[in-house]
Amino acid sequence: MGSPSPAAAGEYPTRIAARSSVIDSFRGCGLSGMRIDKEELKRKLLMPRYLRFAMRDSIRFKDPSAGESRLPGRGDIAVAVDENAGESVPPESPMVVFINARSGGRHGPMLKERLQQLMGEEQVFDLSDVKPHEFVRYGLGCLELLAQLGDSCAKECREKMRVMVAGGDGTVGWVLGSLGELLKQGRQPVPPVGVVPLGTGNDLSRSFGWGGAFPFAWKSGIKKSLYKATTGPIRRLDSWHILVSMPSGEVVDPPHSLKPTEECDLDEGLEIEGELPEKKTCYEGVFYNYFSIGMDAQVAYGFHHLRNEKPYLAQGPITNKLIYSGYSCTQGWFFTPCTSDPCLRGLKNILRMHVKKVNCSEWELIPVPSSVRAIVALNLHNYGSGRNPWGNLKPEYLEKRGFVEAHADDGLLEIFGLKQAWHASFVMVELISAKHIAQAAAIRLEVRGGEWKDAYMQMDGEPWKQPMNKEFSTFVEIKRVPFQSPMISGE
Repeated sequence: MGSPSPAAAGEYPTRIAARSSVIDSFRGCGLSGMRIDKEELKRKLLMPRYLRFAMRDSIRFKDPSAGESRLPGRGDIAVAVDENAGESVPPESPMVVFINARSGGRHGPMLKERLQQLMGEEQVFDLSDVKPHEFVRYGLGCLELLAQLGDSCAKECREKMRVMVAGGDGTVGWVLGSLGELLKQGRQPVPPVGVVPLGTGNDLSRSFGWGGAFPFAWKSGIKKSLYKATTGPIRRLDSWHILVSMPSGEVVDPPHSLKPTEECDLDEGLEIEGELPEKKTCYEGVFYNYFSIGMDAQVAYGFHHLRNEKPYLAQGPITNKLIYSGYSCTQGWFFTPCTSDPCLRGLKNILRMHVKKVNCSEWELIPVPSSVRAIVALNLHNYGSGRNPWGNLKPEYLEKRGFVEAHADDGLLEIFGLKQAWHASFVMVELISAKHIAQAAAIRLEVRGGEWKDAYMQMDGEPWKQPMNKEFSTFVEIKRVPFQSPMISGE
């Protein structure tokens, strides 16, 4: 398989510059100097009441046809149509918002209430009540059904629909994955997605111009974010399918983004050396920002468990970052060369890596440097709260290494390594670049234990502990999803 080609030229402008500065992060959250009228904004976003109620009924009863009775002139229930003038006129930019009310510290519940004031309760979905796949299946399904019945307002709302996600990178990825099902089902167009950053890292938000933190002046900030989402240009984002195949019997507690699957077939273009287990257990998922294995995933795993055990510690993004930094200091990574613990030795002991490079259909074995204790496959410019570990490489260096300039829609992952924590610290403050390993259109990792009992992996900030078998290998295969996700630019 060669390197997938980018989006067709001229279809959408797609290049977004990296934003690593804290000042830029806050500046990206609003439109300085512009006052947004609340009622004018509401007219841009608010769908007619009969459509809002139709979507609500369809989601509540898990039946797209449940909203049909809300059509004007159908049944007694439809008499109470919108009292506003032009009740069947579609808004300029119909929009729904998904909010993870548990994100953003104490701001989550207040933000949800504010959003409901700005655009109506039926267009704001708390993820603890309405899951993204339910909106796709029943909410959008309702609009499509009403459009088929001849309702032009429902048709235009479905075609113009935009989605905002108030949450962290994991929440954004969850919504993008659910919306991606529309393409598989031939239900186009796919609504583009914007972000209100409520997480800790917010790298997806930074990459598309929405800033790296929720603004201090959040009441005016949310109005400005919604306004930008109505007019922002559409960019494109690659997404990556991951398949984890392990010997049956191993117990793993995967993140919600990994689901069990019966499809366990690895790429036949690369033969597997050694014996295979009689039975396998497989998981699959999609990531948008990064996949990693090793040191950083172990720290993230410990941090997540600490936060779950002591939720009172998680009071907001700044507190989370302080706890995360402190926790990483307790894991031994700063003194790796002095320790005999096999869990803290280089990944070379347990890992083999094959990749397909730019414009190449053949798998190539890539040596894992002995000093590397974490390997990251990165899709975006931003990693670890706005850092750019791949760096802004000079054309001469790119040519020498056979690399191309990195973009979020180029069909390639940038693979780099982190050594002990001192090296990672210098990388994260951008004093040096990470250890460049490869650019790849596809990756296969083969992991086998020995003294190691577990490996730690994560994707888009969701870590898990991967058990390892001494006799049989665990395989991780990553390939690009054939379609790209539309994103609203907040620039």
